[in-house]
Amino acid sequence: MKNVVITGASSGIGFETAKIFLDEGNKVYCLSRRPCELENAINIKCDITDEQQVIDAFKQIPKIDVLINNAGYGISGATEFTELKEMREQFELNLFAHITVTKAALPKLKESKGKIIFISSAAAPFPIPFQSFYSASKAAVETVSSALKNELKMFGVDVSCVRLGDTKTAFTAEREKSFKGDDVYEGLIGRSVAVMERDEQNGMPPSAIAKAIVKLSKKRKMPPIITVGLQYQFLCILKNIVPYSIVNEIIGMMYMPKK
Repeated sequence: MKNVVITGASSGIGFETAKIFLDEGNKVYCLSRRPCELENAINIKCDITDEQQVIDAFKQIPKIDVLINNAGYGISGATEFTELKEMREQFELNLFAHITVTKAALPKLKESKGKIIFISSAAAPFPIPFQSFYSASKAAVETVSSALKNELKMFGVDVSCVRLGDTKTAFTAEREKSFKGDDVYEGLIGRSVAVMERDEQNGMPPSAIAKAIVKLSKKRKMPPIITVGLQYQFLCILKNIVPYSIVNEIIGMMYMPKK
């Protein structure tokens, strides 16, 4: 039996991941503001953007074998009309909070020679128009994850990152959408967001991502990054073959539909 800590396990990918770990007989600690409604899940109410709450939460966990940094949200809107406060809040949860969580968990992860898994997005290698700050926050997550993998090797702690594509979860409804300046962009912001939401609602079920996360956690040596979904794996390979100018043009065509 392993002790697993998951942030943002009250719904979506975190919930499905917790469910699989519990079904396999593990002890699962769920850190989130809302409780995870799974029998046998150990809920610790915690706003992970609050450092003291994170420190207090980890005092309640005796041992950690696997840490899954899953919590996150997205904002959308034109870069030039996004307020600095909104940008900072995006990075606060998607990046800095998970660094805080990881730092708090590390003493116990070093003791168990445990594993850390970050959750990223295809938006990291393929920045999406009108989601520039979400894309940037996930690219930063991948960078920190890869750096940590080397830093923690001497302690026997392994680190990996799961890069996922469009997934059908409450993430879509919870996205903070701003259409400020849509008149300046001739309605392009609204059309672009509509494409994002359509793709997400036609995307993979969260259970598919959860299975990949659990499978990854069982590997003796985890790769630095895995991409879930064949089409996204293909895109990542394509990015390394064709000039990036072409890839970026394709992204623009996908997410910036004409009237």
